Amino acid sequence: MTGLPPLPAAEGLGEGMLAALAGMPDPASATFAARFEHDLTKVFASRLAVAVSSGTTALHAALSAVGVGPGDEVLVPALAVVMTAAPVVQLGATPVFVDSDPDTLDLDYADVAAKVTARTKAIVPVHLWGRMSDPVVLRAFAAERGLAIVEDAAQAAGSSRAGVPAGAVGDAGCFSMKDGKILWSGEGGYVLTAVPALAAHARAFRSHWLTPPPGSRPQERLAVNGRLAEPLAALAQANLRRFPVLLERRRAQTVHLLQALSGACGLTPLQPATDETWNHYAPLLRIDLPHPRAFAEHLAHLGVPSSTGSFRLVPCDTRPMFTSGDREPCRGAAQALNRTLALVLTEHDDEGVLDRYAAVITQEAAAWRA
Repeated sequence: MTGLPPLPAAEGLGEGMLAALAGMPDPASATFAARFEHDLTKVFASRLAVAVSSGTTALHAALSAVGVGPGDEVLVPALAVVMTAAPVVQLGATPVFVDSDPDTLDLDYADVAAKVTARTKAIVPVHLWGRMSDPVVLRAFAAERGLAIVEDAAQAAGSSRAGVPAGAVGDAGCFSMKDGKILWSGEGGYVLTAVPALAAHARAFRSHWLTPPPGSRPQERLAVNGRLAEPLAALAQANLRRFPVLLERRRAQTVHLLQALSGACGLTPLQPATDETWNHYAPLLRIDLPHPRAFAEHLAHLGVPSSTGSFRLVPCDTRPMFTSGDREPCRGAAQALNRTLALVLTEHDDEGVLDRYAAVITQEAAAWRA
C-alpha cells in the first residue's frame, strides 16, 4: 500500500478567524463570506455561489428559489437523511419518497416516474457518500416533466460523473460544511448555481429578505436567518485553499482501507460507475453476512464508525414524521442501507487508525460468519 498524503498544515486556519473576530462586532459585515463565495466559484467552476449557515439552509434556500411552496410535491430519495426532506416540509410542500437501485445507489426511475403527479415541482437527487446519480438520465427525466433539479450534494464536493461536477447537474447544488465533510468549517454550507435569479433569491432568503432580489422590496416576505458567520466563513476560505490536498487525502484513505480489507470474508467493495469520478467520501462495502445491519452496529460498539452502525441511518420514508399507511415502503433503499457498510473517516485518520479499523473488521467478519 502507498502512504497517505500528509495532512496539510492547520496553522493558518486560525489567522482568518482572528482577522474576522478583530472586526467584530459589526452586524452588517459579510466581507469574509463574500470572499469565500468568490473563491468557491473559482475552485468549483461555478458561476455563482451563496454561503449559508448549513447544508439544510442551502436546500431550504434553493428549493424556495425554484418556487417550491404550499401544495407542491418534491421527489426525494428515501436513501437520504431527515435533513434533506425537512426543508420541503418547512416550505409547506410534501416530500414524496422515491426508491433507489440497491446495487448502483442511483435512482429507481420506474418508481420515480410512477410517483410524478401534476403537483410535482422538483426532484432532489441525493449524492449520499459522495456517489452521484447519472446526470444525463436525471436531466432528461426532469426536462421531460418540467421539474426543477436541486441537488443534495452535502457529501459530494469533488465528485463528478459523465464530466458533470456535483452541484452542476441542475438548477442548484447544495453542500454542507459540517465538521467531518472534506471541506469543513464546523458548521456551514453553500449553494452553487448558474442562475442569477436563483442566487439573488437565495441571498435574500438567508437573511430575512433584507437584501431583496430585483423586483422585490426588503422584508416583503418571510425568510430565515441562515447567514454564514464571519469567523466560520474565514475558516471555510482557509480550508478551501487546502481542499485539493484534503480531497487527495480522503481518496487515499479510502483506497488504503479498502485494500486492507481485500481479504475480509463477506465484504465486497462497492465500485463507482465507469463514468464516475468519486471523491471517496466514505469507504463502501457490501455486507454478505447474516444480519448485516447488526454487524455494522457490532463494529460501532468496537470503535469502527459507520453510517448505519453509529448513526443508525434508515430510509427516510420510515421516519415517524413521514410514515404513511397508504404508501409502499422503498424497499431498494432499505436493502441498500441494510447491507452497506459505509465507514466514517476524518482527515486525521492516519495509516495506524485505518489499519486498526481493517484488523477489527476482518476479525469480526470471520467470527460473525462462523
